[in-house]
Amino acid sequence: MSKSMGAGEAVVDLLEQAGVKTVFGLLGGSMLELYDALRMSKIGYVGARDERAAGHMADAYARITGGPGVVLGAQAGPGVVNLTTAVAEAHLAYSPLVAIAGAISRDQAGRDTFQEVDQQALFAPISKKSILVPSPERLPELMAEAMRIAMSGRRGPVVLHVPRDIFAADVPAGTLIRHGGNQAGAPDSEQIASILSLLAGAEKPVIIAGGGFKWSQGSQALVALAEVLQIPVVSSTGHHDVMATDHPLHAGQGGPRGNKVASNLTREADVILALGTRLGFNSTFHSNDYINAEAAIVQVDVDGSALGRYFPVAMGIVADARAAAQVLTTAAGKNDLSSQAWQPWLESFRQAKAALEEERRAEAKLEGKPLPPFRALGEIRESLPDDVIVTLDTGAMCLQAADRMRFGTSPGLLTPLDFGLVGFGYAAALGAKAAAPERPVVSVMGDGGFGMTMIEMTTAVQHGLPVVAVVLDNGAWGAEKAYQRDFFGGRYLGADLLNPDYAAFAEQIGAVGYRASAPGEVGSAMVDALASGKPAVIQVTVDPDAMFSLRKDLFKPSDNRRA
Repeated sequence: MSKSMGAGEAVVDLLEQAGVKTVFGLLGGSMLELYDALRMSKIGYVGARDERAAGHMADAYARITGGPGVVLGAQAGPGVVNLTTAVAEAHLAYSPLVAIAGAISRDQAGRDTFQEVDQQALFAPISKKSILVPSPERLPELMAEAMRIAMSGRRGPVVLHVPRDIFAADVPAGTLIRHGGNQAGAPDSEQIASILSLLAGAEKPVIIAGGGFKWSQGSQALVALAEVLQIPVVSSTGHHDVMATDHPLHAGQGGPRGNKVASNLTREADVILALGTRLGFNSTFHSNDYINAEAAIVQVDVDGSALGRYFPVAMGIVADARAAAQVLTTAAGKNDLSSQAWQPWLESFRQAKAALEEERRAEAKLEGKPLPPFRALGEIRESLPDDVIVTLDTGAMCLQAADRMRFGTSPGLLTPLDFGLVGFGYAAALGAKAAAPERPVVSVMGDGGFGMTMIEMTTAVQHGLPVVAVVLDNGAWGAEKAYQRDFFGGRYLGADLLNPDYAAFAEQIGAVGYRASAPGEVGSAMVDALASGKPAVIQVTVDPDAMFSLRKDLFKPSDNRRA
């Protein structure tokens, strides 16, 4: 007679095989057997106050470690449904989140049972795969399958729905399958020769580097390629950390969410090496306003369906970003590819980068009370350690912050990316800290977004996650209020917020609270908060009139509207 183990033990055993060190969740009755097995394992557990937040923590954990990130939706029905936002976020960020979701018992399905919802169908369009486990015998197999799918190719979230009665059953031993992700390789020699031929005729080449370098841990390969070619690098939106901010060849984030120097490079380039990037909406608005229509584009991505999808390409190559950079660097060195033809282009870039850096230094000295938001961001930037991890929300100020922060270690920036989610940043910071406890973690958020998730400060205190939250408090949903001002005649509804004293709340729960409203106070508070070794919040009163409309193409003027 074959040996067996409990279903919870089987799942924990597979997590250990996969090298998972920490999982996130919210306790529920649908998988108590798994929790019991988890308690007796070496895997750490972070219990959140909301499943959505737990999902963001696991997403961030995956982005820092390379994945998978595991979240437990431990209560069938409402608890699992709370995970939808986090799964949708991971889906558009291509993050390998594995959600183990409790489900109602199989014999109760289809009877309008207490807490019954068609979870498998609910998650199908917002995940790589939504899997319902049909029997105890298949649980280990499908758990391994979920992890394999999440980690293979272009990564993404997978949701595994486990009926309550299966967790109460035994699983035959010896059926566990170690997960393994399948990734793309490098371009072949013929493709490399064609790329070098294109570059040989270039006068204004640029590299656009995307998140593929972060998933493949390819930052150093990118630096080596840029240096051997002497070509400036533009990072795609949300990936300003693909190489060190202060590297002389790094232009920073380009496109509509980026800076003018980086954006001008891609507008004017005659050859674009788009490596590990889809050239997606947030980076380009799918517009030749940001990508030169006459440029010869070489696009390298692990997903063949992304090649040439938004812009016609001279070459489309299915390959890993790091592997592509490595073989291209070697080939360029052997061929002694000369950069003489683009020396004027390179020198012009260096001058523009120096001017932009001077503008940023001036921003950090702006006066005023309440603080100009760019002064606050400047003080944050100048106080950040080189190995910092910064998490952001969406919103006008957070989108501006992405290119204004300073990074020395990759990965170091986590943002909502294409889902454009508000409320992501603080929970993500906790997941990042759990993934990299030796690194300082700072979350920069607006007051609205932090208000959504401020209860997770209790999670930070309970689990010893010393994250510093900086709340830019203008008392409003700033992006939307700016649109109401600029396009709707200043007719405000729903824009203003009544905020609590976040610093006082932090003190009440055992964290550290700071308030900043004058020049110099943000940077000073940041230094103190990082040194405290405790969870902290810095509530920064910023100028409420400094809001601006980021998208001027969305609305028509309000002159003909009823006042």
